[in-house]
Amino acid sequence: MGKITKLAWRNMWRNWRRTAIASVAIILGLILLIFMDALIKGSDQAIFGNAVRLYGGNIQIHAPGFRDKASRLPLIPLSDTQAVVDTISLQAEVVAATKRINTGGLVSTGAGAFPVIITAIEPEKEAPISLIAENMGHGRFLSGEDRDGVVIGRGLADLLEVEVGDRVLVVGRRLNESMRQHSMNVIGIYDLGLDEAERGTVFINLSLAQTLYNLRNQETEIAISLAEVGQEEQLVESLQQQLPGYEVDTWSTLRPEIQQTLQTKSIATSILGLIVVLIASIGILNLMLMAVFERTREMGVLAAMGMKGRQIMALFLLEGSFIGVFGAIIGGILGWLLVEAVGQVGIDLGYAQNMGDITALMGSRLYPYLPISDVIGYGILVIIISALASFYPAWQASRKEPAEALHHI
Repeated sequence: MGKITKLAWRNMWRNWRRTAIASVAIILGLILLIFMDALIKGSDQAIFGNAVRLYGGNIQIHAPGFRDKASRLPLIPLSDTQAVVDTISLQAEVVAATKRINTGGLVSTGAGAFPVIITAIEPEKEAPISLIAENMGHGRFLSGEDRDGVVIGRGLADLLEVEVGDRVLVVGRRLNESMRQHSMNVIGIYDLGLDEAERGTVFINLSLAQTLYNLRNQETEIAISLAEVGQEEQLVESLQQQLPGYEVDTWSTLRPEIQQTLQTKSIATSILGLIVVLIASIGILNLMLMAVFERTREMGVLAAMGMKGRQIMALFLLEGSFIGVFGAIIGGILGWLLVEAVGQVGIDLGYAQNMGDITALMGSRLYPYLPISDVIGYGILVIIISALASFYPAWQASRKEPAEALHHI
């Protein structure tokens, strides 16, 4: 077997043009695979990441009983919230844990009254991680000093016919189910390109909400932001053990409609990824098949010299595998470097911001992302394809009589 391996290695470089052509095809195919998958994974990270930032963090902590009534936004106060925040902050994956109050209500002007979710936040803690703070179209984000300030979406501002500096009447549900109204100043208008979100959610200061809605020194939710989407399940299990008296849920549990939308997108991108894999695989397969089939006469010479069929098959199988390994290593390195380089600067998506909710959630720039394990996986896939492409024609030629193989055209 050692002689066969040496011969296969020498054959690979003896006809360097053929090897170069096959290797270039493999390298380009692998770069295409890696970069397309990085774009898909980067878009998934952006969409999921921005969705959880918009709708209350990766994980949320509530008092017992909230989960069953989540759609009604029940005002069930949490007990000992600071101790809960301190426990959460000890987890390595946690970027921030912030206190919130969510209640239903209305915002009105002379132009009309519209239903909204009123979200009360800690501005200083949320500003560094808030998607809203990043997308202030006019005015500014909330600060701790904004006693009567409200931040609304561009869609709602258009409905109310207001701009920054105008006053609106905010009506919210209190702890005892009665309603409390309060005149507030619009200090900022956020612009996400998501009509439903812009029309449906307004943000006020937590301390104001505690006073208005009979929740003095109390909160109804703790929103947890993580470094990456996908870390939720493991952390939920850990927190549930450490906080047995609370309900610990991910955003996908409390917001199933977002999960459904993202699943639709995932199906579409998976189909696209499969098509790319098939195109690259067929290209590599076709080239390797032709490279081996055209050497049928060479196989006949080897058979005439006394080499057995299984040895001929092993020789060409090894040669194809060597070419696959060479192309996989070079293509993998170049593909990974390309992803890293583009990932540093991102791809401008400004032209696609008004093309739908999914593109709006991606943000203005797309940053390709791919774990090194996936790069290695694609390299192995290419090697297997190269080996299989070499196997079939070598197996066919090894079964022919030497005279027949020698006369092959």
